[in-house]
Amino acid sequence: MRRTTPPRPIDVTAVFPQLAPLARPAIRLHPRPGSPTPLDSSVGGPLLWPADEPWPYCDEVHEWHESELDEWREGPNAMLSVVQLYVRDVPLLRPPGQADLLQVLWCPFEHEPDYKPPTKLFWRCAADVTDVLAVPPVTSAVEYDEYVPQPCVLAPEEIVEYPNFLELKKEVQHQLKSWNSWQEAGSGVDSSHAAQPAAFYKDELSLAPGWKVGGWTPWGLTDPVVRNCAACGAEMAPLLTISSKEWHSSYRSWVPCEDREIAAVVNSGVVNSPGVQISGGNHLQLYVCTESPEHPHTDLIQ
Repeated sequence: MRRTTPPRPIDVTAVFPQLAPLARPAIRLHPRPGSPTPLDSSVGGPLLWPADEPWPYCDEVHEWHESELDEWREGPNAMLSVVQLYVRDVPLLRPPGQADLLQVLWCPFEHEPDYKPPTKLFWRCAADVTDVLAVPPVTSAVEYDEYVPQPCVLAPEEIVEYPNFLELKKEVQHQLKSWNSWQEAGSGVDSSHAAQPAAFYKDELSLAPGWKVGGWTPWGLTDPVVRNCAACGAEMAPLLTISSKEWHSSYRSWVPCEDREIAAVVNSGVVNSPGVQISGGNHLQLYVCTESPEHPHTDLIQ
């Protein structure tokens, strides 16, 4: 499977050269329905999990109904596979040591105080896993079905992103909001964007939608804030974006070339193949320490 993001409508660095040093690589994952195995990179697929390693549980108290016994139970909840990424497919990961595999799991509940599914992150060396767990424990309690990812294969594609508008210096923000700046630079941008040229930058030129590794943060629910590692104080960087949709219906320049026809079909399903909805349609972004990916990660809904 291959997915190709069309070139951006314009080269934004030719219009605003000050953005060039801020370019940052990202890898769009392009999850699509499939039958991945533990040896594949996937969303919602089976993990290459060692048979002799305990499966992670969410230690919060959960309640669920045992239909056969007609009684309620409560206790820890087995976490669900969210994504598995091999470095061979996503070299941007930069794992610690000899690790070449990233695995992310979560509990399908919006837990307080932030009302988001708690996540656990594991780095491992695939060659060390000689006896694979055949059947993981059953996740007994699911608050929302939208937190149970449907199995998807991936088509990783490297792209370039630029910072969210809110993360730019005030001077650059002013230039992006000024239609005269775009005209004076000879951008050739259609005049339909004259009323809100900054929105054109935000929607079409800066951050790609969808599941991805790396890149920038899609600020909007909150203003930008530096995130520091709880273990060493170093700045943290985006690792993984878990998204509620692959593209937005109002602007489709990010739709892969291979999906153009099917994207025109209303409710085609491709726009959200994993079926995940983060807090009603947002993103959940995981961050890792820039000094040591082994330090505790953090996350943020945007």
